[in-house]
Amino acid sequence: MLFKRKTYSGGTSLSHIAWQRFLRNKLALTAAAYIVIITLTSILGYLITPDSTPFANNQTLEIATHKPGSSVSFLLIKKNEARDSKNILQKMLWGQKSIFTKVPFTTYNFKEDKIVLKDYAPETDFKELMEIEYSLADVCFPIKTESIEYISETNQILFLDIKEEKKEHNISELQNLVLDNHIKDQRFLLGTDRYGRDYLSQLIIGARVSLSVGFIAVIISLIIGILLGSLAGFFRGRVDQFIIWLINVVWSIPTLLLVIAITFALGKGFWQVFIAVGLTMWVEVARIVRGQIFSIREKEFVEAGKALGFSNFRIIFHHILPNIMGPVIVISAANFASAILIEAGLSFLGIGVQPPMPSWGGMIKENYAYIILDSSYLAILPGLAIMLIVLSFMIIGNALRDAMDVKTATVKE
Repeated sequence: MLFKRKTYSGGTSLSHIAWQRFLRNKLALTAAAYIVIITLTSILGYLITPDSTPFANNQTLEIATHKPGSSVSFLLIKKNEARDSKNILQKMLWGQKSIFTKVPFTTYNFKEDKIVLKDYAPETDFKELMEIEYSLADVCFPIKTESIEYISETNQILFLDIKEEKKEHNISELQNLVLDNHIKDQRFLLGTDRYGRDYLSQLIIGARVSLSVGFIAVIISLIIGILLGSLAGFFRGRVDQFIIWLINVVWSIPTLLLVIAITFALGKGFWQVFIAVGLTMWVEVARIVRGQIFSIREKEFVEAGKALGFSNFRIIFHHILPNIMGPVIVISAANFASAILIEAGLSFLGIGVQPPMPSWGGMIKENYAYIILDSSYLAILPGLAIMLIVLSFMIIGNALRDAMDVKTATVKE
């Protein structure tokens, strides 16, 4: 292939020169490191989020819009339902339902076979708070409440669990069990949203949506754009005229309006956004590929391939495309950033990813009213996340463009 065989500076290939120039760009390396960190965080997902329930959607309305760094005490009450067992991969991808109901409280004390909580209200006098009682057996075990029997003479609780197994526990044992395993303090590093959900967990899972949309949309645009651009540039004639007409038609429609139209046709949802964004971004790739093939199809190695009887498919995909991938990679980085912005815009308009699945655009939509209040961070944080990830991809795209400018590279080298 021409791009790999042609060498400078005593045998150093152009790809090696481009790579070395990219590595010397500290700003680009910083942007790449940021993208890698965000990508790894989003892949690990529920394994590292404070809230590992599906979509990080564990709502506790009593603690809504708590400030970053807030700490809340919870009583964890065992649910009377079975939890599906999941391996680590399934939990990482889809999360896992909690086996506990979380009840926030201010203070607590034990009263025979019950635990008495004072309702959660951090800015209210404790004396004015309502008291709530929970059976110790209900807290510790997934039991049938109608099967509980308190034996005051022996200070014991007799009950049947879901499996109908008869068990007997001393009250002091249950109290210790509650203290050890069912009373927890949780600190919310980025606070909570208006539904009382952990905001850090929402941001981490929301990153998955943005990166997934960018990645899959770029893949779709590359498949369609490279195919049509290659056909137009190599065969020319009527094939080229038809593809150019198609490109001009799609190009004449505003991108956001076209995405909205496709979204309405396919329906609202996660996968629909991928397809809608990808189907609107292929035109730039097709134009770049077509123009590059125009400039390279008359080269000697292409003529040699035809003379040797190679098929058109082999000449295009094995010999021409590898020599024009530089500009395609650059435009793909820019398209990745554009896809993230388009997804955020669709989610903000309410026609992108649908609740309860978190996305950065949807988080801005839910919390933009707080910008003028004392909880403006609820809208600023996802906006800042979008800005940083888009800026990182644009920096990498510009760095790749400069690194692959082989004329400048050979002159400087």
